[in-house]
Amino acid sequence: MERRTYLAAGLGVAAASSGCLTTVLGDSTTAGETVLDPPRDRQFDSSDLPYPAHGEALPAFSLPDPLADEVVDSTAIDGTLVVTGFFASCPVECVRLVGQLAGVQHGTLERGIGDEVTFLAITFDPERDDAELLREYARKMNIDMGAGNWRFLRPESAARAETVVDEKLGITFERVGAGESRRLPGYDFRHLSLTFLRNPDGVVERAYRTDRPDHERVLSDVETVVEATS
Repeated sequence: MERRTYLAAGLGVAAASSGCLTTVLGDSTTAGETVLDPPRDRQFDSSDLPYPAHGEALPAFSLPDPLADEVVDSTAIDGTLVVTGFFASCPVECVRLVGQLAGVQHGTLERGIGDEVTFLAITFDPERDDAELLREYARKMNIDMGAGNWRFLRPESAARAETVVDEKLGITFERVGAGESRRLPGYDFRHLSLTFLRNPDGVVERAYRTDRPDHERVLSDVETVVEATS
């Protein structure tokens, strides 16, 4: 099945109601060397999924970090990466997702591996998610920005967000107007909740397709990858 065909089918399901797709899907390895075995609960081969999954390369991207006022190149980060997409105005799904990942971040600091893991949270709402709002969001979500291993990335435009987040990473999102959503004034997003764990060689170890990733499970996966690749 073509990836974009599968993707279109998934987005069609998402359009039925505002919010995230949260079904957890597994992956199998075909393209690269991994530390972790394929997930036990996998339902599709990685090549059949509309996003990079276990054993596949995570596409490279460069995006601005508005809090540090610099551009971050994903290929220049040598350690383990945790990558997700979100928008700060999201009232439910992104709160759950980012909250769990904040727990993972704190766990890496407690276990002494914080310097070997980088968290990249990419907004697909650059129109509203400026530096000031992202700083407030970090405080709200209990993210330790002083640790230096969490970065918010803000694409230069809505078109750039679509290119990187949707088309490259497969974190599908669709902007809907106020008339189509009762949750937010102005506009909202229907979107997929998806988080990648990438090893230092650029290969995806896990693609967590849920807005409620178990932070203890993710932390365990992260620690396993770090210990095997350090």
